[in-house]
Amino acid sequence: MATQRDLLSFEIEGHTITAVTAGPAEPSGRPLIVALHGGTFTSRYFDVAGSPEGSFLDVAVAHGHRVVAFDRPGYGGSTALESEANTFDRHAELLGEAAALAAERYAADGVFLVGHSIGGMIALMIAAGEPRWPLVGVSATGMGAVIPEGGAADALGSLPPDLTVDLPYEERDKVMFGPPGSYRDEALAQAHDSYAPVPVRELVQAPAWPRERLAAIAPRVRVPVHNALAEHDALWSSGRENVERFAALLTAAPFVEAGVARGTGHCIDHHTLGHALHLRQLAFAEECAAWAARATGGSERR
Repeated sequence: MATQRDLLSFEIEGHTITAVTAGPAEPSGRPLIVALHGGTFTSRYFDVAGSPEGSFLDVAVAHGHRVVAFDRPGYGGSTALESEANTFDRHAELLGEAAALAAERYAADGVFLVGHSIGGMIALMIAAGEPRWPLVGVSATGMGAVIPEGGAADALGSLPPDLTVDLPYEERDKVMFGPPGSYRDEALAQAHDSYAPVPVRELVQAPAWPRERLAAIAPRVRVPVHNALAEHDALWSSGRENVERFAALLTAAPFVEAGVARGTGHCIDHHTLGHALHLRQLAFAEECAAWAARATGGSERR
């Protein structure tokens, strides 16, 4: 938790994309992790310590990974897009280019994409585009195959699409966190510091994405995929049949691991058991690196 955080800035097609990064003192050869946050958060989402073991950044760095957590367009220091241009496709284009620049900056032999919620959707879209940089795998959390109609996601998406809204903490907390006892007060306070105003156009696109886009995108993902939905997710349906439905769509992925993060709400990382998710993600990243090495005829041990 004493690891230095640094700020990065990339210029892409006239847009600024900012990021927070942290890494071990010496390169370990492990995959670079590129992390994409969901709606209503900045890149600081990945620096909220849900458990005493620390945040995702803390745990990943302790296991030898450099992490670059980007601010998606309109968040943090990243350039906001005009309302009509603020699409998930455009986010995927800009963030895919930003990931390429980060991979070049850190001379990464492999990149592991981590995306939460909307960030998970965009991570899959980037992977489906078969990027030119060395993507080894994806972990998409807090998203899946089914958003129940008439639920919290539809309610948020019913606001006027051209607005940017700053939702009250208490309203966000009802959606983002699980039942009392599943999270610490310290994590709740840190999460508030990572909240940000959200363009409503994102909230309009999100409920439609699994219905209108997932079936076409998933079969084009040709790297391994990890997926986790929260047991107490207020936005997505995390029943076993829907977890299996999501995994079954990834027909071109070499291997898929999909499951439920027990004892957590939508923002899995910010819960006490978020640490268990982080360990699973990092173990999966190791498996992805070994798969990529075999696929390219390289060495599995860095």
